[in-house]
Amino acid sequence: MTSPTSASTAPATVAVLGPGGVGGLLAALLSRAGHRVVCLAREETAAVLRERGVTVRSAAFGNFTAAVEADTGLREPVGLCVVAVKQTSLEAALERLPQGAVAPDTVVVPLLNGVEHVEALRGRYGAGRVAAGVIRVEATRVAPGVVEHGSPFCEVDLAGLPEPVLGPVAELLSSAGVRTRIASSEAAALWSKLAFLAPFALLTTRYGTDAEGVRTVHREELVALTEEIAAVAAACGAPLDPARSLAMYDACPPGMLSSMRRDAEAGRALELDAVGGAVLRAAGREGVAAPVTARLVEEVAQRYGTGA
Repeated sequence: MTSPTSASTAPATVAVLGPGGVGGLLAALLSRAGHRVVCLAREETAAVLRERGVTVRSAAFGNFTAAVEADTGLREPVGLCVVAVKQTSLEAALERLPQGAVAPDTVVVPLLNGVEHVEALRGRYGAGRVAAGVIRVEATRVAPGVVEHGSPFCEVDLAGLPEPVLGPVAELLSSAGVRTRIASSEAAALWSKLAFLAPFALLTTRYGTDAEGVRTVHREELVALTEEIAAVAAACGAPLDPARSLAMYDACPPGMLSSMRRDAEAGRALELDAVGGAVLRAAGREGVAAPVTARLVEEVAQRYGTGA
């Protein structure tokens, strides 16, 4: 049985576009749970995955290696396709997921940072196929096929498609140990993630710090950013409680880093436009002032030679 829409905890066939930190972790967990996983990646990465599988190092899930299949493009119908590339490489990566290869009953779940990619994917694959998904996790690809899971959590929220479609997908991910729920609102799901991520990414990258530094040394800016982005989210139909976001920062383990800071340290392209840029564009559309967000976006852009 290949589709999660019929019996989600039975063996399913899942494609993972982008087997990096997030995608690699999910691919390994789904494979370990007994599902068939096909990772879509560049040939050099695909060759490593076919030979060695995906190795996970995790305090929460244990250390293990899971076998996966790998290819440079989707060549068969699948029940679920997880899109886990970074926004900066999304356009190029979608060449591995041709429109004609996505079957009418395939559910596409993007787990990218930001809020704007969902509509872009729906324009490509159809509104009835693409869910709104967010993931809360710290997972890093340290080598092809090797993932370090550093956070004590791995949680997914789904929205944007009918419950009969999303329910089996949630059960499928839950069967692999990923805490998954169906959110009541697509806007709330997307903005609740961005409202946490944007301050964390901007502050850790701007100041070269971690979760501890964000919530202590830079707490004044953290509070200001959290309140600004909550105001933007509310204007976009997603009322959020800034105090809840602050409590999440206080619960983060010391040493936790944002993926943006990791990318900056490695000299990779930053998702500054997908994170900070998306907030500022929404603020502009809704007429909400966001001066602290704008300043930090500009400072990160100047420091790392990128733009938002």
